[in-house]
Amino acid sequence: MPQLRLALNQIDSTVGDLAKNAEAIVHWTRHSAEQGAHLVAFPEMALTGYPVEDLALRASFVEASRRTLRDLAARLGDEGFGELPVVVGYLDRTEEAKPRYGQPAGAPRNAAAVLHRGEVALTFSKHHLPNYGVFDEFRYFVPGETLPVVRVHGVDVALAICEDLWQDGGRVPATRTAGAGLLLSINASPYEQNKDDQRLELVRKRAQEAGCTTAYLAMMGGQDELVFDGDSIVVDKDGEVVARAPQFAEGCVVLDLELPAAGPVPEGVVDDGLRIEHVTLSEESLPAYEAEFRGAYADRLDDAEEVYSALVVGLRAYAAKNGFRSVLIGLSGGIDSALTAAIACDAVGAENVYGVAMPSRYSSEHSVGDAEELARRTGLNFRTVPIAPMFDAYMESLGLTGLAEENLQSRLRGTMLMAISNQEGHIVLAPGNKSELAVGYSTLYGDSVGAYGPIKDVYKTSIFRLAQWRNDAAAERGETPPIPENSISKPPSAELRPDQVDTDSLPDYPVLDGILELYVDRDQGADAIVAAGYDAELVTKTLRMVDTAEYKRRQYPPGTKISAKGFGKDRRLPITNRWRETV
Repeated sequence: MPQLRLALNQIDSTVGDLAKNAEAIVHWTRHSAEQGAHLVAFPEMALTGYPVEDLALRASFVEASRRTLRDLAARLGDEGFGELPVVVGYLDRTEEAKPRYGQPAGAPRNAAAVLHRGEVALTFSKHHLPNYGVFDEFRYFVPGETLPVVRVHGVDVALAICEDLWQDGGRVPATRTAGAGLLLSINASPYEQNKDDQRLELVRKRAQEAGCTTAYLAMMGGQDELVFDGDSIVVDKDGEVVARAPQFAEGCVVLDLELPAAGPVPEGVVDDGLRIEHVTLSEESLPAYEAEFRGAYADRLDDAEEVYSALVVGLRAYAAKNGFRSVLIGLSGGIDSALTAAIACDAVGAENVYGVAMPSRYSSEHSVGDAEELARRTGLNFRTVPIAPMFDAYMESLGLTGLAEENLQSRLRGTMLMAISNQEGHIVLAPGNKSELAVGYSTLYGDSVGAYGPIKDVYKTSIFRLAQWRNDAAAERGETPPIPENSISKPPSAELRPDQVDTDSLPDYPVLDGILELYVDRDQGADAIVAAGYDAELVTKTLRMVDTAEYKRRQYPPGTKISAKGFGKDRRLPITNRWRETV
């Protein structure tokens, strides 16, 4: 059987930075060539970054993408890689945009190209366009209508883009009909908890349906609230894993494959009305060679390490890609700010993390002490600035009581953090978690201030698990656990009034998070939640808190998405909404 050395490059692209992305593609192509690759691939929209959102509707950006692609092809040829086919995702448009109701202006396409001999040898566009969760691709793109097949060293390789594998029909059965020996899919599939298991089963199933070896190349890195975890996979035609790349790491997977020899050139219209577009790049098979890269299977991260890694990668990407070098956190001594600080230290380095304790008259002694201990353990920069003088001045002028008095303390802290941010150039990290954001247990313009919320999509019960995992991981490596034990073990409290604890206002977090997971993540109604075993009165109360806090969540900063439905693009509810779930 013919042999083919495949190089899959799971890289981190930056949206809009065409020059830097092109440079990265050249760099990793060079690396792939040095490994003796015969076919090189890069992720979905690697040249433009993903997702480009409304940039796709801007003709100047589309044309810049097309121009950069042609320049990239020429450069690869000039640098001696012309005979090495390179598959690259980019943003394209139809050559003739036919006006049609509901079609995006200019008919942009989520596309990919095969670069060969200094030119663009073949282009194609994603056939299945996702329009669920965080995806709005019907808004931006028109679908591709071909099954692209390239013949490389005597092997027919069918090409697909991301959703083409996730949806039934289309290019997968068409690949079998065309008789291709390899199905290569380039992807920018965002991370979600447990998605790696779904992804593996998907690729196995599609390989069996396509009847050939299937390579799933994934993007790695972060873009705003999305994280891409890599985890590229290659399976044989029977669904057996041949290779699997590391999670949350850039790199190149090189693999020697034995594949069926190409037959007669496939042609015609096949499954789902796709027209086969076949290009022969090299007809003859390679002389037999000793296989050096037989596949490797990177160890899987356990659940807590996987989520923690996603949070670190998300924050690191947001800071780096937006030009921020340092971060600022209000340290209360509690578990949320402690975990946020640990993530920040791992993401940008402790020397670039600045913590401020801002005690009030209601702050316990151990709160300041726990914040100081966190700083000592991590090595972050730390200072204490009491808010008592400012608080007393406001109280003397306004005479606030009750909730207004409590919220004033939070807003004074938010004002102080933003003032330090303006003065010193750090971005503020908001330490709110998903449980608090769900029920509105946060103060607008207080603890909600910031440029990014690293734990925004993490329920409180998971906060404790992640903190304990981070400490245990440090201990296993012989390092100092970053989070003080007292921050993990003490009852959570906002400390805005004497002896306050969270359970004064909220159910125990395991109960609360169970209700929230059903309502927020799974869109279950009150009756279904009660049927799952939760108290009817508590369910009604909790759901009402969630519904009435929508206006707060709209004003919260972006943060790393780790669940199937975070508070962001994939959960869109009206602020003005009289519908209430009752039992």
